Amino acid sequence: MTSPAEHVVRAHRALAAAGQGDLVWGHAGLRDGDDRGVWTKASGWGFEEITTERVVLVAPDGAVLAGEGPRHVEYPIHTEVLRARPDLGAVVHTHPRAATAFAALDVPLRALDHDGVLFSEPDVPRFGGTGGLIRTPELGAAVAAALGDARALLLPRHGVVAVGATVAEAVVHAVLLDRACRTQLRAMAAGELRGWSDAAECAAKRTECWSPTQIDAGWRYLLRRAGVPHDPTEEKP
Repeated sequence: MTSPAEHVVRAHRALAAAGQGDLVWGHAGLRDGDDRGVWTKASGWGFEEITTERVVLVAPDGAVLAGEGPRHVEYPIHTEVLRARPDLGAVVHTHPRAATAFAALDVPLRALDHDGVLFSEPDVPRFGGTGGLIRTPELGAAVAAALGDARALLLPRHGVVAVGATVAEAVVHAVLLDRACRTQLRAMAAGELRGWSDAAECAAKRTECWSPTQIDAGWRYLLRRAGVPHDPTEEKP
């Protein structure tokens, strides 16, 4: 069985392969099976550097319960989102360039391609509380409230939060959100947007294009790019 630390390693290696790294900042978190908190990477390491020895278990009060190394100051993003959403198993917080740039625009994210249907109709939410670090449980709870039941959240002047029932879902949602934002930025640079999927087509394409099988296929591809072996018998958190 794949351990929580191994899941966390895979999440960060996959994010690195997708170009979501930001030096040593950003992090993915996995819900602890015994509800003790969140498994995530230790502070000070880049996504591609994460090993099982650089994974920590952080309690909701910020105490490090297992593992070596300091925790990230923004651990409340994970603990508070997971507290508010019992349907979730994993949370990703990164600073992808396209999504961060798009978050600064006062325009809705349109479904210009397959990626966009996951974050349009309804529009991907934006967090308006602060562009600073999410350092406290109160700010973490505000992020969770802004996220609601969505797959992802834009943090203007900061980055993104993406979530999923599994590590694979959360990682792929983060990657697809940035791709959808990049597509729209390029289209807007060329001229006025004139066509995108409506609510009915978005709903249909979410089923057609983004079934659990397709999400898993994207996840496996990222693991291969990262040079991480995939165990088809692994248990998903």
